[in-house]
Amino acid sequence: MRNNIVYTVYIICIFLWIVIPENAMHAASPKKFTVVIDAGHGGHDPGAIGKRGKEKNINLSVALKLGKLIQNNHSDTKVVYTRSSDVFVPLHRRAEIANEAKADLFISIHTNSIASRSSRVSGTETYTLGLHRTQENLEVAQKENAVILIEDDYQKQYAGFNPNSSESYIIFEFLQDKNMAQSVNFAQLIQQQFRHKARRIDKGVHQAGFLVLRETSMPSVLIELGYITNPNEEAYLLSSNGSSMLAQSIYQAFVNYKANKKTSSPGVLTSSQPVEVEEDIVIEEPTAADTQPVQTAQTAQPKEISQSSKSNTSSKPVFKIQILTSDKVLPKNSRQFKGLSPVDRYKEKGIYKYTYGESTDYNKILRLKRSKVDAKFKDAFIIAFKDGEKMNINQAIREFKKNK
Repeated sequence: MRNNIVYTVYIICIFLWIVIPENAMHAASPKKFTVVIDAGHGGHDPGAIGKRGKEKNINLSVALKLGKLIQNNHSDTKVVYTRSSDVFVPLHRRAEIANEAKADLFISIHTNSIASRSSRVSGTETYTLGLHRTQENLEVAQKENAVILIEDDYQKQYAGFNPNSSESYIIFEFLQDKNMAQSVNFAQLIQQQFRHKARRIDKGVHQAGFLVLRETSMPSVLIELGYITNPNEEAYLLSSNGSSMLAQSIYQAFVNYKANKKTSSPGVLTSSQPVEVEEDIVIEEPTAADTQPVQTAQTAQPKEISQSSKSNTSSKPVFKIQILTSDKVLPKNSRQFKGLSPVDRYKEKGIYKYTYGESTDYNKILRLKRSKVDAKFKDAFIIAFKDGEKMNINQAIREFKKNK
């Protein structure tokens, strides 16, 4: 009888060992936070070239220092490099490494450049995936994406994408990025650290169509550390102290991001100055009927529109151009409006946000932005309201197309 009981217990144990998944057996062990650090370029791809150095080496130096800081101070975090030496890794493979690692964060590190080798342009900037607000953003994306041209099978691998053709970037127009809020949040934290810790010129957070970010399935950023074509900045980037300060800045942003992620719900920006995301999409080419001026509100005093307000009862989305934000109410004749009038405002998360123009026709607002706003507010972008509620701009554009 005893032998039968022992045998039965033995059979049950074998059965449980077979049918219970390994991850269930180790459910008590939490998954490590995984960050993938991508040092741009490498191997036969030097990236931007300065008078004394090459981008690929600067990127790798900062990437390795950043990874070491994380590994030494965060035992609950796994660091994965797309490259840890001077080798060439195709763009699509970099994204695959991040996806295969089921990464929680992707950091791509690059160094900027400009045509003139003696240029005085300097500063750091961080990008997230999206459309190009300015020609400058497009040029940065084209430059970084051009690396695919040295890959043997780039036309097949990237479905005919041509990094030098602006038409190719239409693929980014309706791209829905579920990680956008977290990506923008992290990008802002990075720029804050560059400004305060490393004392670098802050060129802000931007969006552009980077292939390496498009293929990743987690919050992702692409960092431009500075301009290798500026002799002074190149010297800083090549110095041990410079690369260390930049790595420490990104590291501190990572620490803050990780802490925020633990204390906030997904998709919520927790930094004090939220960065807005532009969705500047051309729906159709202007026609003669579209050249009529946009009708704007006829009030001289900026008016506040609460997101819960139902003052606008239109069943169609209403598009506006957001020009600036402030932590206080600005007077109607404020110089910060740069002559634009009338201007409206709404309040969101304790921040006053100011808009110009109003129309249910997206194309008219887009042309107004380009003709009257872009020159004064280069980072202005289009937002949408429906029945007084702020709505997702992509959804608003889809409704606009459907209603045409």
